[in-house]
This record gives sequence, C-alpha cells and structure tokens, in this order.
Amino acid sequence: MCGFAGYVITKSANDPQRIIELMGDRIKHRGPDGAGYYVDGEVALAHRRLSIIDLEGGSQPMYNEDGSMVLVFNGEIYNYRELREELLACGHAFTTESDSEVILHGFEQYGRGVLDKLRGMFAFVIWDIREKKLFGARDIFGIKPFYYYRDNGEFLFGSEIKSFLDHPGFDKRIERTRIADYLSFEYLPDENTLFQGVYKLMPGSFFEWTEASFTTERYYNPTYAIDENPSLDEWADRIEDVFSESVEAHQIADVEVGGFLSSGVDSSYVVDRVFARGTKIRTFSVGYEEEQYSELSYAKQFSDELGVENISNKITAADFFDAMPDIQYYLDEPLPNPSENPLYFLAENAAKHVKVVLSGEGADELFGGYPNYLAEAHLGNYCERVPRPVRRALGAVAGRLPRFKGQHFLVHGAMEPWERFSRADYVFENDERQQYLKDPITGPTPQERSKCYFEHVEDLDAVTQLQYVDMQTWMAFDILLKADRMSMAHSLELRVPFLDKRVLETALAIPARYRAKDDDSKIALRHAAARHLPERVYGKEKLGFPSPLAAWLREDRYYERVKAAFTGDAAREFFVPEKLMELLDEHKSGRVSNMQKIWSFYTFIVWYEEFFGAGERAGCRA
Repeated sequence: MCGFAGYVITKSANDPQRIIELMGDRIKHRGPDGAGYYVDGEVALAHRRLSIIDLEGGSQPMYNEDGSMVLVFNGEIYNYRELREELLACGHAFTTESDSEVILHGFEQYGRGVLDKLRGMFAFVIWDIREKKLFGARDIFGIKPFYYYRDNGEFLFGSEIKSFLDHPGFDKRIERTRIADYLSFEYLPDENTLFQGVYKLMPGSFFEWTEASFTTERYYNPTYAIDENPSLDEWADRIEDVFSESVEAHQIADVEVGGFLSSGVDSSYVVDRVFARGTKIRTFSVGYEEEQYSELSYAKQFSDELGVENISNKITAADFFDAMPDIQYYLDEPLPNPSENPLYFLAENAAKHVKVVLSGEGADELFGGYPNYLAEAHLGNYCERVPRPVRRALGAVAGRLPRFKGQHFLVHGAMEPWERFSRADYVFENDERQQYLKDPITGPTPQERSKCYFEHVEDLDAVTQLQYVDMQTWMAFDILLKADRMSMAHSLELRVPFLDKRVLETALAIPARYRAKDDDSKIALRHAAARHLPERVYGKEKLGFPSPLAAWLREDRYYERVKAAFTGDAAREFFVPEKLMELLDEHKSGRVSNMQKIWSFYTFIVWYEEFFGAGERAGCRA
C-alpha cells in the first residue's frame, strides 16, 4: 500500500528532481516507510511506501529484468502468488517477493491483458523507456484512486490531486460550472473533478500516453448474468464459500491485520469469517459522546461473544468540527458526508495498533442493502403490472392535484428509473439549487448526468439498474473515496473483502428477489450471515452512520462557526449568503432539519479555503 505521483517533463519543470520529490512529499501520509524516485529526460516518478508485503524488498519505482520498464503501484494484488508461479513458468526472473513485481512482469508477458488476471485493489503506472509510452490502470471497483491532469501541454498523474500543487505547470483553477452538480450529488458523477483539467481515471479503466496521443478505455464493466435456478439456501452456500475465501485472501500480509466493527451485518460478517479461520483479530470501533448516536455497545457485545479484543474511541462535537480542515484537505474534493468524520478518528485510533484493517464497504451495493432499493422494488412491481401509457397518464393527473397520500408513488411510477434516480438530487433538487448559487446553472440536470449509466442496463429490472448505477457512482465517488482517504490520512491500509472480483461474480448472478424485496434488504447475504451471527446483528436495519450533527448545528458555538463561513468571502464568491443564512436560521429554530444542505455548503467553503486560500497547504512550493 502506498501512493505515487508523476509527470511528463516539459519546459515548465526547470528542476525535475526537486519537483518530483515535492510531489512525493505532498502524499507522504500514504507511505511514510520509504520514498523512491525515477527521473530521466522524459518522465519523473515518485513513490511513497507503506510496507505490508515483503517488508525488506519491494521498494519502488521497480524495474523489469533489463531495466526497460519502470513501475509505480498503489494497492494489493491478492492472487500474486499464483500469478508469480505462472510468470516463472514463462521464464521471468523475480528479484523480490512482492506483489508489485507480478504486475510488472505480467505486463511484459500479457500487455494490457494482465488487467484481466489481477485480483485486488490497485492503481499503477508503467513507463516503457524504449517505446516512450506510459500505461496506467485502476481496479474494477475504483478502490484505489487515480487522477491525471491534462492542460496547457502538461500531463501529471498521481494517487491524490494535492500532489499536483507542487508542479509549476499545474494551473490551479476551480471548475465553477460543476458546483451545481456537487450540490445535488455530493460529488461529480463522472470523470471530472472540481479542479479544471483534472480528471479521475474511471474504475475498471486504463490509459495510454505517448507524445502524440492520449487514450483511455474501459477494460471491465460489471455484467449481470442472473441465475434463477438456485434456492435461497443454495445462494447462501455460494456467498459463504466465496466470501470466506475472499476474507482469507484479504488477510495476506507480513504485518498484523485488524478489522473495523460497527453494529451492522457487513463488518460483523467480515470479523466472523476471520475468526472462523482461527485467526486472532483486533477490532476497532468509534462512537460519539452522545450515547443515543453511539453503536459502541453493540460492537463491544459482539466482540466479547467472539472472544476478540475491541478497541474503541469516542469523539466530541469539538473533535468533529476542528478536524474539518484536515479532513477536506485529505479528501482532495469536497465531500459533505458526515460519516467521514468519525471514520477519520476511527482510522487514527486503529493506526496506533495495526497497519491494515478489513472493512465492510461494498456489501450494500452488491447485495442490495439500501432503503431506496426497497422503494424501487415496490415501484418496479407497479410498473410491471400497469402499462406505461396508463402510468404516464396517472402520474400527470396526480402531479396537478393537491398533495395526497400516494401522490409521490404515482408521479414516480410514471417515470423511467433514470428519471426518478434518488441519488441525483440526494441533497438539492435541480430547480432548488439555483436560489443558492451566485452564477446561473447551465448544462444537464442531475438525472440527465446519470442517464448514461442507466443506458448500460436498461434491459434489467429497476432494482438491478439502481445497484449498477450506485456501483459506478455513489460507491466509487463517495463510499470508497472517503474510505481510502480517511484511512490513508493516518497511513492505514483499508481492505474491502466484499469488493472482490469473485464475490462480485456471485452477486451479479443473484435474482433481485433475493437482494431487495418488500421490506427486506440484502436477503441472500443476511441468509448466509444468519448461520453464524446473532439475529440482532444479521437482522439489524441499516442505519448508515448516524451523527449528532443536526443537534450540534443548533448550539450557539457551532451555529456561529458556520455563520462565519456563510457570511465570509468564499460564500460570497459562489453563493447567495442571505439564502445560506435562511437555511441555517431555519434549522436553528428547530422548525425543520436542514442539516445535510447546510453541511454541503459548509464543507465546500472549508475545502475551498484549504485549496484556494492563502495558506501554505494551498500553495505551490516548487
């Protein structure tokens, strides 16, 4: 586990070695155990290492046998031992026991075809010295981050955007036209970022760069192949087998592996599968001083029943707010998900004890765990029974009538899945945003931004469409982003055994009725977990990560802190401060909860001040 940065050398880089060292230093938190650099007349590469496998060897940048290729890699390859044997049989010579070297020799042997063989989480770049070609790729889920900058004749790339700040050719500008999308989604649901010229390499994609061309291509796209034949018990068998094997693979390390533990089924099932192998594991949990929002007692009870150690910490309102500048700096882009704050402190505490943790991210997207899937299942039944013209007519009439029970259902039932996509206006609906924005909104609606994902699966049922789109957007750009950044902020490797290629293949075959139906979510997964977990755990309703933030925003101390941001220069630059204060004052009065909307604006302002303010962290030091 580590981080990397690099760039193609142009006239702007008058001291390539110093520039690449600064870029590497900027992401030192991703790899405090070592640093390595490669500089020639064409490219410069930096690597920061967090030693997990082959502690003595495995340093990067790494070279192939004849020194014609150079690799920088971030992640873990869980089937590297099998691939190593395969490549040895092909005649390749290895000098380390690391998984990094498998990628390098695998690329020599198979070219881009090596991507189909890799099982793990990864982002990497290979510089072919003879061909003068850069090749880079990202894992199929987007667990590991990858950004690149293409503007003004410059090409930069790395694990985090902040490494670009130290390159003199990086023109740091905000992408104002996409702020409206941020307000609706919490993130930008495509390859763009809020930095002009900076793009995400999308999950399951690779790029090739030469002096004459730059191309990106998708090498993997999840494809559902529903199998209606197995019973629920048989699906539970399959899930247990493949997930237990995945957990075992995700424990490969030369250091201790711990586990995050909440009160829910996902993290509990992970810990249980580790314990079932006879492996000792220390678990880590976080809660709030306010007991009604804390789940620590559930995690402690489950740990005690298994006989494993549980280490927990509690955070206060002051902790929550004071950490916001650091949290938004580590995230690179503003992310107003309140659960990232406790995750930041959870990772900080865990990093005092271990270098690697297992976590439960991805189970909801793969197996059908979110409440909106249940809502979509109800609508799907209605849409199957009632012809589309009739639904359209009923929806049109219902939309013109005064509010009544069932109106929302009829209106949404007249829409296609992409039109009623709830994540598209998760925080602000399309028309609602304009009253808060200083600049007029141009471009597609949030639903239209998402439509391209639905088109890939338009022949599938509505629940499955929603899960697919969540995997492509919400999971990659929100859930996995905060998981990576909040853990790596403390040099902690976070592994996600639900997000494994073999687990995914199983999930993609499960019928929708065994994922989300009526009032039951994650049906097949819970059925598998029920064989080993107490009912209070496997049957627990999904809570997310509840926080006291709504209550804290009504306290004078934190109201005043947010008010200062809402009336400051950054707010006036992008928003209408008077409208922001209406939101805040209405919330403080207790008449309504505007917590998520307030937090979206406050998060953006804190982020903007970190990256575009006058402080050292926002500046270019090269």
